Amino acid sequence: PFFTYLLPAVIFFKVGPTAGAVATWAFATPPMVLMTTLGLQKVPAEVVEAGKMAGCTRWQMLRHVYLPSARTEILVGVNQVIMLCLAMVVLTAFIGMPGLGAKLLAMMNSFKLGRSFEIGVTIVLLAVTLDRMSKAWVVKQPEHFERGTPWWRRHAVMLGTLAAFLGALLIAWAARPLPDVPLVLWPPSEFNFLSWAGGVLDEVGRKQSLSHGKDIDNAIRAFLDIDVVQAATNFLRGFLNNWILIPFRDFLLSIPTPAFILFIIAFALGVGGVRPAIYATAFFLWVAFSGWWDRSVITLYEVFSAVALAVIIGLPAGIVAARSEKWSRRVLLICDTAQTFPSFIYLIPAIMLFGVNDVAVVFSILIFTLVPLTRYTIEGLRGVPREITEAADMAGATRRQKLRAVELPLALPTMAVGFNQAIMFAFFMVIIAAFIGTQDLGQELQRTLAGTDLGKNFVLGINVSVMALTFDGAIMAWARRRKRALGLEE
Repeated sequence: PFFTYLLPAVIFFKVGPTAGAVATWAFATPPMVLMTTLGLQKVPAEVVEAGKMAGCTRWQMLRHVYLPSARTEILVGVNQVIMLCLAMVVLTAFIGMPGLGAKLLAMMNSFKLGRSFEIGVTIVLLAVTLDRMSKAWVVKQPEHFERGTPWWRRHAVMLGTLAAFLGALLIAWAARPLPDVPLVLWPPSEFNFLSWAGGVLDEVGRKQSLSHGKDIDNAIRAFLDIDVVQAATNFLRGFLNNWILIPFRDFLLSIPTPAFILFIIAFALGVGGVRPAIYATAFFLWVAFSGWWDRSVITLYEVFSAVALAVIIGLPAGIVAARSEKWSRRVLLICDTAQTFPSFIYLIPAIMLFGVNDVAVVFSILIFTLVPLTRYTIEGLRGVPREITEAADMAGATRRQKLRAVELPLALPTMAVGFNQAIMFAFFMVIIAAFIGTQDLGQELQRTLAGTDLGKNFVLGINVSVMALTFDGAIMAWARRRKRALGLEE
């Protein structure tokens, strides 16, 4: 959990930008290490042998053989690092990191939903831009030129970009003497284009802002005042709280600890096999003897509830979208956009619609976990070989029969990855949802930031990690075994 990274950074570097940068570095580095390692391991043996036969030294092998061959995986790691760093923008604001994250946190504390939404959209636009650029870099192959090609032609794009940058600097320098006045579009007599341009060409400040935060706030209040909306949210809040969530939580808490652990072990054994079951035994015994069993069970209750609702909503949505290429692209675009939103943004609609209670907590986690379930359902169904679906059509199968007997069985390994990702996302989001007001491990982790109890912070973080790893190991073992059974993996 990200809070586990924040407290050590504060203890060693005090509150401020340095602690925020160190926590972000620690949080975003593992994917880069993982993808680099995977890329270097996947370099074909014949390529390595060719490099050795050419007499390459170890340094030459790394520079001219391994790194170029692992380029794709390394750049995918760069993309993941960028996304994780942006995800930490808001979280590091708790330990003094300035920027959009701190501003978003201040707006949310003041419950200024309109401005919070605008800042969130700004972070999303930055994330989408960097995401698209890094993905394009992955796809783009190095361009090679003939020997003797002029230097300026080999670096034409870089030189053009540098020229545009210098031109913009000159324009800004020339425009500085112009007065900086607000952008006023009405009445027309008050608008001076040259004066406005003088400010914009040098620096777009708050006076040139086109913020509509107050208008968004008013629109949200008007929406919430609609009788139908109030009746629907009140009904859902009462029904889910009184008939589903609270009884389910009380039931889990009433199960004796040994029985609960045996149930988890049986799940891991049935789904993943002997090794995941051994890990589940060790992990949940640690949780039981750590002194935070009741908080851990409440955390699992929130994760189970959100993932169950996400399955009910996300699987049908993915199945319907997978039937059409056009709708697949649209839904995947929505998933990409939703995944780049700062996680704190999802607390706003939850609190706005349902107040501060268990329904709001589960709803905020639900929004976050819907993305991987829907995405991997679409990817799994779209990845079914066309010749197999055509064979089912020739056998006279109806659409429902083809889905149930052909497409879903072949797509299940990929969909299992989405289910696993949903659980991981839920464990991540349950820590953030503690700001709504919960009684789980996230709430206890949040309290450790107010002091210097590094040991408690470490134990709580390990509890969340080992519970997530239990389900990750079991589900991924099942997915690998299923792929081998279907001949999709050696």
